[in-house]
Amino acid sequence: MSQIRAAIIGGAGYTGGEMIRLLLCHPAVDLLSVHSSSNAGKPLYEVHKDLIGETELLFADQPFTEVDVLFLCVGHGDAKKFLEQNHISDAVKIIDLSQDFRLTSGSIFGNRNFVYGLPELNRELIKTAHNIANPGCFATAIQLALLPLAKAGILSDVHTTGITGSTGAGQSLSTTSHFSWRANNIQAYKSLNHQHIQEITASINQLQKDSPLSASGEGPGIHFVPWRGDFTRGIYTSSIIDCSLPLEKVKELYREYYEEQSFTFLSETMIDLKQVVNTNKCLLHIEKQGNKLIVHSAIDNLLKGASGQAVQNMNLMLGLDEKTGLNLKANYF
Repeated sequence: MSQIRAAIIGGAGYTGGEMIRLLLCHPAVDLLSVHSSSNAGKPLYEVHKDLIGETELLFADQPFTEVDVLFLCVGHGDAKKFLEQNHISDAVKIIDLSQDFRLTSGSIFGNRNFVYGLPELNRELIKTAHNIANPGCFATAIQLALLPLAKAGILSDVHTTGITGSTGAGQSLSTTSHFSWRANNIQAYKSLNHQHIQEITASINQLQKDSPLSASGEGPGIHFVPWRGDFTRGIYTSSIIDCSLPLEKVKELYREYYEEQSFTFLSETMIDLKQVVNTNKCLLHIEKQGNKLIVHSAIDNLLKGASGQAVQNMNLMLGLDEKTGLNLKANYF
């Protein structure tokens, strides 16, 4: 098989940087171009300092679209603008890492139909898709904690808290992304109003409404309070759900659901962020107190929550083993 020709639009940020690192090391990919209007002409390693010695590519001043796969690592709202302003051949597959096309109501752009790219939910659709809307980072962590219960039709209202590192806010400076504010500090934000709630609800409803055990066509409420943490990478969430099933039966549902999945694992012991940072894994741990079920979930927000999942989707779209280029080592110490 010939090398997959790839290009990145928006390569200067955290997500773009991770895309560069993954694609440079991917055995089946030839990274031809990385576009950044603010850094045009600079070597990639001047922005992403760890790339010294890895590549001599320069940031392009014009989008390069004569490729097999185009990754859009731009801000929310900018992916749609890019497609409006640039003619992209129908032959080019697009993987968008913004939120522009994640919801069903906005998943069609011209003759492009974007498939929601959560492999643990839509693997078969992704394999035949031409355009992918990559899930959000918090959405990925929370959905992977809930999908087995939704498939069984027993998911009731969910109350979730989650904490994310500073890279989740992007590279643009703000008061809450400065080191002096983040250090030794945490804060809740967007309580019960986070933008990822809609895509989580859509995925849960997709599974729950199709379950023969579901009592109604309406899905559960997702009540989510996110937190800003004083670390750089990773997301950790804890979801509380009413559940009458015995703990071992619940674990059986999770093992069965994720049995054939390559990156999501149920741990018998309590999980932590160091187990997943710098990997494409999601780790889950389940507890039960009385009638309350607690599902903990941990991912790297820049990998399984963004660029790693985008590469996983590319692999599925192009008939590769989905783990190709994603055999990454956790930074455990």
